[in-house]
Amino acid sequence: MKQPDLVLVDGSSYLYRAFHALPPLTTSDGRPTGAVYGVGNMLRRLRKDYGDAHIAVVFDAPGKTFRDELFEDYKAHRPPMPDDLRAQIDPLLTMVEALGLPLLRESGVEADDVIGTLAREAAERGEQVLISTGDKDMAQLVTDKVTLVNTMTDKHLDPAGVEEKFGIPPERIIDYLALVGDKSDNIPGVPKVGPKTAVKWLQAYGDLDQLMERADEIKGKVGESLRENIEQLKLSRELATIRVDLELGVKESELKLGEADVATLRELYRSHEFNSWLRELDENNGNAGTGAQAEDNSQGDYQVLLDEKDLDEWIKRLKQAELVAVDTETTSIHYRQAELVGLSFAVKAGEAAYLPLGHHYDGAPKQIDRQRALDKLKPLLEDEKLPKVGHHIKYDMHVLSAAGIRLAGIHDDSMLASYVLDSTATRHDMDSVAQKYLDITPISYESVAGKGAKQKTFDQIELDTAGSYAAEDADITLRLHQALWPKLQAIKPLAGIYRDLEIPLIPVLQRMEARGVMVDADKLREQSAELKDSMDALERQAHDAAGQSFNLGSPKQLQKILFEDLGLPVVRKTPKGQPSTAEDVLEELAISHELPRMILEHRGLSKLRSTYTDKLPEMIDPNSGRVHTSYHQAVAATGRLSSSDPNLQNIPIRRAEGRRIRKAFIAPEGYRLVAADYSQIELRIMAHLSGDEGLLKAFEQDLDIHAATAAEVFGGRPEEVEPDQRRAAKAINFGLIYGMSAWGLARQLGIERQSAQEYVDRYFQRYPGVADYMDRTRKQAREQGYVETVFGRRLYLPEINSRNGQRRQYAERTAINAPMQGTAADIIKRAMLDVAEWLSTEWPGVWMIMQVHDELVFEVPEAAVDRFRQAVAERMARAGAGKLSVPLKVDAEDGIDWEEAH
Repeated sequence: MKQPDLVLVDGSSYLYRAFHALPPLTTSDGRPTGAVYGVGNMLRRLRKDYGDAHIAVVFDAPGKTFRDELFEDYKAHRPPMPDDLRAQIDPLLTMVEALGLPLLRESGVEADDVIGTLAREAAERGEQVLISTGDKDMAQLVTDKVTLVNTMTDKHLDPAGVEEKFGIPPERIIDYLALVGDKSDNIPGVPKVGPKTAVKWLQAYGDLDQLMERADEIKGKVGESLRENIEQLKLSRELATIRVDLELGVKESELKLGEADVATLRELYRSHEFNSWLRELDENNGNAGTGAQAEDNSQGDYQVLLDEKDLDEWIKRLKQAELVAVDTETTSIHYRQAELVGLSFAVKAGEAAYLPLGHHYDGAPKQIDRQRALDKLKPLLEDEKLPKVGHHIKYDMHVLSAAGIRLAGIHDDSMLASYVLDSTATRHDMDSVAQKYLDITPISYESVAGKGAKQKTFDQIELDTAGSYAAEDADITLRLHQALWPKLQAIKPLAGIYRDLEIPLIPVLQRMEARGVMVDADKLREQSAELKDSMDALERQAHDAAGQSFNLGSPKQLQKILFEDLGLPVVRKTPKGQPSTAEDVLEELAISHELPRMILEHRGLSKLRSTYTDKLPEMIDPNSGRVHTSYHQAVAATGRLSSSDPNLQNIPIRRAEGRRIRKAFIAPEGYRLVAADYSQIELRIMAHLSGDEGLLKAFEQDLDIHAATAAEVFGGRPEEVEPDQRRAAKAINFGLIYGMSAWGLARQLGIERQSAQEYVDRYFQRYPGVADYMDRTRKQAREQGYVETVFGRRLYLPEINSRNGQRRQYAERTAINAPMQGTAADIIKRAMLDVAEWLSTEWPGVWMIMQVHDELVFEVPEAAVDRFRQAVAERMARAGAGKLSVPLKVDAEDGIDWEEAH
């Protein structure tokens, strides 16, 4: 459409839609914010996209309208406005006006009528009008000058679009609405007349007046209903008609975008905890500081240390401090490439210093000699007895290690404190955590370094700017610790998880990352070529199956071939209304046609090639000759470690090509790899949590749990179980942990849904403790809002009581799985701590190099392999001692590469 001259926003329509469509967002103290956030998002976008147009946001005014006088039962069936929605109206109206958007509310009429009148007046002046609404009734206003847009779906409706959607032109929409009625507004319409009948009649008779005149021609019961309800039909037409003739007294010149009220917006965003909006607001208004806190910080005791005497004074303060906040500034976010540019310290809230060591730009002041400064700091930084806190301090350990300093005395990490306190409350980067717990918006990196291709590295940033940014990082780190540690102490199990598990794990992970793992680049390149050949062959097969050539990576071409040319059923649509070609959709279609299976196979090989066989050789560090991943403690909500660059957790092992990638992870000369893997750990934890006698007995007797389950479900003895029965039992065992439905089980096993449901029913009959655990856990999660691992780690479930059924069911599945997955995470972390200490004292030649899911991988001297395998399996099996009622089992194997060690 042409750029509009006037944009009219149906605020009332979006208010209800945002409230019911979005999850029930709340502030940390429980105030509802979802509707404000949803509508605010839309308004901010409109302000940005159509800032040059005249604009107005229209809401229904309180009180009755002329339609209530016409029909006493108008909207009578609507339930009263929920309290959670009512509480959001005033903040939303405040936001509208603070954004500089003209706000209209006209008594006695509805927002639709105000919009209709303004649209008609503008169209008559020859202007182009855009109405932003989700209300289908507005289609009656569409002309060549008036277009609708649903901002939530980005769908536009012009006259042709209305006809395509409804089967009738815009001028017949009122007649259509009168015939079919509207349940939400209690417009009666004509009983027995639905959309298809209404469209058929209007296409045949032209308009409603002609239809009523010739009502006798309509046969059957629907004709009787029409004739019996002629008067009601006339009333319905009047109720459905949007008025376009109001005397509003609003001049077009008044509908202009005004200046934003930054102070009001800042306070509203802060009180509603819209943290990203708050950061954006401060940056866009030239305030790179901390909102309301910015003035304090800019005048605070932030010092740039350019004189050696000043450094000496700070060293004295550091020596006497109870806790030192440490932060490094570098040239890269990747720890292997990062070069140290400077260090910052804080020992008291509001007081911090930045020591620049490598700023190189025209006019840069002379800085303290790098090596001399580091030599002075080294004894303090390596002092185990001087406690230190950082935010993601593992990164700083790497950077300082490259500078010849082994950072010791790791006492706290504010990132991990936030994560352990509530892994789902916020992201755990410093900006997000500071906004959440300190109500501070820190100086953003982009505000000091710039964006995109023009972004500077930190060594190029002027010290006047860099000093405040760097010192603030240390200051906020200290403040965060002071705010978060008391919260953790108030929940003793969480304090224990933080102090005894997560913090001690930092140096263990840092050593693993620094060691890295050897990768055979030649082997990977060979695999990459083989994958390319397999992909080419699959592409030819797919073209043959489709009867034409096409791009297997193009969703648009795939949609046409699958759903138009081949006529396969549309399983699900994308948000834009196109048939989905997502993986789960193709899996379902693959049951009945070979082409979707080929597409899936091709995608799988393509991902392996691009993510691993092509990429891993490029990730080999030229200095170490190894690949160095990054382990993340504060990403997975359940407590599991994740990894990136490369992501070791996602190497697919169910297919042969994925397993072959593990062959490229090799032992150095004179060593072998030992892979020690917890056997069926989550099922063992399920047995403990459920207390089910059948499961407990199976693990106590060290039975094949899948064969034992198959014997229980299908009958017979475990040794008589058929392979297909064991496969089905394995799918049930693991599927139930992850909340798989009978439908999902049927798809996985390739059987009828009814048969899958019978399997599940029999499983619960044989293992009633499991069903009881699931019911008990759902109830507990709904009541307290979180679930716990065996060791006391919590996972909060903000959507467990959501009005949205799909989100609520997902939260329920998470509630069942999280205690198992989280307990498994806690166990392997306990094992890593114990094994790391054990290696340092008894196995100095052995290196722990990888953690993947429930597995630890070691480099072991060849002569020690047999002894070590047995010893490490026994050691790891004790990690759940005293906490689990079932024994843990660890399988440890060795090989010249990772795959052989399985």
